[in-house]
Amino acid sequence: MAEMTLEQLLDSLTVEGELYERKPNNALRCTACGHRCLIREGRRGICKVRFNENGVLRVPHGYVGGLQCDPTEKKPFFHLYPGSDTLTFGMLGCDFHCSYCQNWVSSQALRDPAAEASGAYPRQVTPRQMVEAGKAMGAQLVASSYNEPLITSEWAVAVFKEAQRHGLDCAFVSNGNATREALEYIRPYTIGYKIDLKTMSDRNYRKLGGVLQNVLDGIRLVHEMGFWLEVVTLVVPGFNDSTEELMDAARFLANLSPDIPWHVTAFHKDYKMVDPGNTSARMLIRAAEIGVEAGLHYVYAGNLPGEVGEYENTYCPDCRQLLIERLGFLVLGYHLTDDGHCPRCHAAIAGIWPMRDEVRISSPEDLFYRRPRLVH
Repeated sequence: MAEMTLEQLLDSLTVEGELYERKPNNALRCTACGHRCLIREGRRGICKVRFNENGVLRVPHGYVGGLQCDPTEKKPFFHLYPGSDTLTFGMLGCDFHCSYCQNWVSSQALRDPAAEASGAYPRQVTPRQMVEAGKAMGAQLVASSYNEPLITSEWAVAVFKEAQRHGLDCAFVSNGNATREALEYIRPYTIGYKIDLKTMSDRNYRKLGGVLQNVLDGIRLVHEMGFWLEVVTLVVPGFNDSTEELMDAARFLANLSPDIPWHVTAFHKDYKMVDPGNTSARMLIRAAEIGVEAGLHYVYAGNLPGEVGEYENTYCPDCRQLLIERLGFLVLGYHLTDDGHCPRCHAAIAGIWPMRDEVRISSPEDLFYRRPRLVH
């Protein structure tokens, strides 16, 4: 018997989806992401992993392409259970094709043969097995990440339901190419939502496979629907790092709410984008200063621990009291009250906070050890 291709194997690990509308002639409209693909019988959506079989949408289910226990700060979430761990899983496929994707082996499966050659492969697992592993490793959250979670929302909800039964909260780490239908579908099981705002140029978004307005609308919807939202912009030299573009991004967020944390993070050469230089600490600090100038209360510079000064920490926006001191994924000091207020001026600090005695406090010597842990 011939060995199955990756496409055939992934097609066997599917169930009927819930995020779609039936159309005439056995066609269907997928509503999992902002592309809203009209998928004819026998065809696939842009993501390659949602497909039409006899007028029924088949969607990924019952496997992971990656599974590990990460520091929650790696997502990054800085205002959601600081110092905690997050059981993080991903599947295969994506609705974008970013040329600098750091998870391209999983995200570009079925689109780029190099991904399969580099080891993209599904690992069959049940939600219960995943949650039991997370509990055993001390996770407080479960997150869908690595590839784009919107295109595998049905599997995420199956996992999140099991996580809720065991007292774990859940989150999405997403490109933000969302629909109201998908967000309403996951909302009962999801408290946190991180979105990559990759550029404020529609032309550049289309190079990545997206549409700027869809992502801006996704950010608005996530905020309006009450998810805890944090936004990341990977600062890529020559692509999205102009003062004007960074200011546009920061002002967009500040107009929604100055309490939305904005993370500006460092690009490093990866996948197909190897021409620009890596982002320097000076460039990140400049981007963070732009965020502050735009009126954002919580701006962070990431991926360069110990090199960006105060932009790793959380300060009270009213009195500038140091509230959370960080080094990379480490929490070195935590000073919020148990009800999430500044201890000096008593201002409420936006976020989802633990009790103070629940926060893992580390020392700089722990930096090497506070890393992702594979789930075997």
